[in-house]
Amino acid sequence: MNRTQLKRSSILRMALSGSETMDRDESRETFVFRAVRIAAVVALYWFVSITMVFLNNHLLDNKDLDAPLFVTFYQCVVTVVLCWLMQLLSKMCPRLIDFPSVRFDVKLSREVLPLSIVFIGMITFNNLCLKHLGVAFYTVGRSLSTVFNVLLSYVILKQTTSFRALACCGIILGGFWLGVDQEGMSGYLSWTGVFFGVLASACVSLNAIYTKKVMPALDGNIWKLSYYNNINACVLFLPLILVFGELGQLVKFSRLTDISFWGMMTLGGVFGFAIGYVTGLQIKYTSPLTHNVSGTAKACAQTVIAVVYNSSTKTLLWWTSNMMVLGGSSAYTWVKSLEMKKSPSTVTQDSAKETLLSGDKEDQGV
Repeated sequence: MNRTQLKRSSILRMALSGSETMDRDESRETFVFRAVRIAAVVALYWFVSITMVFLNNHLLDNKDLDAPLFVTFYQCVVTVVLCWLMQLLSKMCPRLIDFPSVRFDVKLSREVLPLSIVFIGMITFNNLCLKHLGVAFYTVGRSLSTVFNVLLSYVILKQTTSFRALACCGIILGGFWLGVDQEGMSGYLSWTGVFFGVLASACVSLNAIYTKKVMPALDGNIWKLSYYNNINACVLFLPLILVFGELGQLVKFSRLTDISFWGMMTLGGVFGFAIGYVTGLQIKYTSPLTHNVSGTAKACAQTVIAVVYNSSTKTLLWWTSNMMVLGGSSAYTWVKSLEMKKSPSTVTQDSAKETLLSGDKEDQGV
């Protein structure tokens, strides 16, 4: 009996040790899979975002066609077409593609209209800022979004901001003014670009505030918001293109029938649509805080790539201004994340959703 019991106990121990080994192997595989997936998603976000900025800079820097409103209008048209296409594909392959069913509703379009006006201002001023300042100084030129977010949240929503968050805004402001000073000393500063950058920053903040008000009418769905925003923008851009004389520019443009030109324009629209998807993907598999940190690091890499690509020489203070802007923005995100943890979960969810929306649209504007 003792031998039998010994055999049984030894077999049981072997089985248990074997199961523990299998669990450890599975946990290792799960961890590796998660790490690889997160790395792939972040890399995809960086690739789409950086490529989109350089692509749009190429389109807007066209010496033969000075029509930034038309370029932005065409990208909105591409976004609407892609929304329809994604909706069709989601019905054909529901297991592979998850996209909401969107049907045009005049009532909803009217509700979204005030936000769409702000949205038009945001993407137009973003593109004009990029056109006049270039990619290297774009991060600093568009750095006041956080400052305007604090200011307009107090003026419109009566929300106060902590001292630590205000200190972070002070660092961003200091970096902005130092950057403007250094860019001016180098002889490359465009005050027109700075002006458009400030307006774009204000519109980004207004966009986040109005988005929060409109989202309940759209069932909290980001793609429905994108669909209605871009449809309204397509209509509203038409009179602006006529008023600012861009139709005449298009008629005179020699490459109007060039397939490669329209290919680049369409590609810009595709990347504009894709940034919304990869932004949501990055937040889904990481967190809103990680998304903001990744966005800050991406902006730093984007600036370095632009300086190297253009073979530019920048002063130490110029680089310091960029680090102040990026460091202040990262610190603000960190402070707000700590404050959200102390708040009720509903507030945290709203803030996370707002972070996703504002980040998404901020990227789409470039």
